Amino acid sequence: MEAMEIDSQKIHQRKQSTYLSFDESFEIHKEIYTGQQYSQIYFARLHKMRTLLYSLVPNWKAHLTVCTVLGLEQGKECIIVGTLYKHMKLKPCILDEYSKERSSAPLVKAHNFVHPDDCLILEDESGRVKLGGTKLAPLLYVTGVVVALHGRETSAGEFFVEDVLEAGLPPQIELPLELREDKYVVFVSGLSVGSTASNPLQFQLFVDHITGHLGDDEEQNIAAQIVHVVIAGNSVEIPHGLLNGQNLASKDLSSLSEPIKELDILLTQIAAGLPLDFMPGSNDPANFSLPQQPLHRCLFPGSAAYNTFRSCTNPHCFELDNIRFLGTSGQNIDDLAKYSEGKDSLDFMERTLRWAHIAPTAPNTLGCYPFTDRDPFVIESCPHVYFVGNQEKYETRLLKGSNGQLVRLICIPKFCQTGVAVVLNMRNLECHTLTFGTQFS
Repeated sequence: MEAMEIDSQKIHQRKQSTYLSFDESFEIHKEIYTGQQYSQIYFARLHKMRTLLYSLVPNWKAHLTVCTVLGLEQGKECIIVGTLYKHMKLKPCILDEYSKERSSAPLVKAHNFVHPDDCLILEDESGRVKLGGTKLAPLLYVTGVVVALHGRETSAGEFFVEDVLEAGLPPQIELPLELREDKYVVFVSGLSVGSTASNPLQFQLFVDHITGHLGDDEEQNIAAQIVHVVIAGNSVEIPHGLLNGQNLASKDLSSLSEPIKELDILLTQIAAGLPLDFMPGSNDPANFSLPQQPLHRCLFPGSAAYNTFRSCTNPHCFELDNIRFLGTSGQNIDDLAKYSEGKDSLDFMERTLRWAHIAPTAPNTLGCYPFTDRDPFVIESCPHVYFVGNQEKYETRLLKGSNGQLVRLICIPKFCQTGVAVVLNMRNLECHTLTFGTQFS
């Protein structure tokens, strides 16, 4: 019997990349909750950011003195550094739900709580002062941002702001020059397996495409250049009607586990041929508050059998071939959109980088763990790629910093609604989309 001849040109070798995880700062190991309050994370944030801002002041306003809120003198120009607090007229309050007179309260838009009468207050350890002037627009800022302000105290007891200094983009490691070949990273989010909006065939097409089981020789060659896949949250949707605190019948228990089993089958197909980072999201069976901890590997018995499968934190930070990636499943940007205004999600992403903080609204309006000695959300090293999952549409922008930093911003849309995945070329940080659709006559 003649041996089958195999055309060596048809065999595509998948490219490899060096992977390093930097999720340690987001992992909760030895921390023990002993009833501590959130003031400590604010103190840790202020201490860290103030040290940075103090180092920037000599190149900004060297002729002015830096003082505390308590040390302000009326009419005297100075610089103060502190944490912003945004007083919001429409901000939801839990007490209002129990108020007998709540019917007289104005109707609030569910998607945004900004009001023209909102005002900003600056706090440090010594005290707080209301901010005036037009230089600092309350529309653009949120509670939790640490800034340096140049101004003077007025006779009304306000601090009239004349100029603002933000932390700016942190230092960035240089892009590797030796990367001269195309290598791709695929981002997808909002799979929502188990929901009515989820289309199993659509996701299967995505899996088959990136693993090289679809397309002609040219498309399979491109698929072989994919070195990494990131799934950025909200991968399953569990029926909320079942989560009512009551004992569940056996049929209801299967309804809870079925979406996760279905997801594991699909993830196993990816992990069999590709390195895969799996992040939790707000709808996934993970802890609610940030940083969300990795989903336990026992939930994914098929995928976890492969060393290419990594269950990660949210936020998630890693390097591929010395290119740094930082991303979230979208909660930080969604919260900023509720309590401030911007043209699009990219605007909010850019602000978090310029404030050097992933989630400034945590813990005020965004749930987070009450850290006592650090704030893990401070951005100390500027990423080359900053991605956010579960957004309404695909958007991207190349952000340039004042010290030569270059950051690719990526908004990853919800796959279950759009059928869109995002592909990044590590060689030049260029992006394009993959769109999958099904139609039945």
